[in-house]
Amino acid sequence: MSRIGKLPVQFAADVNVSANGNVITFAKGKNSVDLDTKGNVAFSIDGNVLTFATLSDARTHRAFWGTYRALAANIVTGLTTGYTKALEINGVGYRAAVNGKVLNLQLGFSHDINYELPEGIEATVEKNVITLKGHDKQALGQVAAEIRAFRPPEPYKGKGVKYAEETIVRKAGKTSKK
Repeated sequence: MSRIGKLPVQFAADVNVSANGNVITFAKGKNSVDLDTKGNVAFSIDGNVLTFATLSDARTHRAFWGTYRALAANIVTGLTTGYTKALEINGVGYRAAVNGKVLNLQLGFSHDINYELPEGIEATVEKNVITLKGHDKQALGQVAAEIRAFRPPEPYKGKGVKYAEETIVRKAGKTSKK
């Protein structure tokens, strides 16, 4: 059984961590993220270390213990280094461009897709690669999934939008009858 909740969350001196009841607030510069524990775990802040503890030995409390520790570690990592996700566009005539906070996608439909990027997510496009950057891991993954869903990769030619690290299982086409 994993005991990820035992590990303390270390954070740099420039990350300000404060607690107000059941809510832990992480702030660095202009970015601020709240983590509401909803009273499911106990936590303590000692200098630059945040530690979590279970309220009881019940299965749900042990599950929350590890979950909230992982969420806190993701927030600290996002505020200090940030997260990136790369998407590749494959297909003839498929292209993307960024205009301010709008991602313009041409994916073989009769119309362009204008995707409004949410607050905290930035996008850059180089050739056929869209690079998304942000400090919120969950929001970044959601945006990447929504962009991929406009034209998921198909298994015959591999056309569509895919994650850079994703491998597409290819299928053989029809064979001629002899």
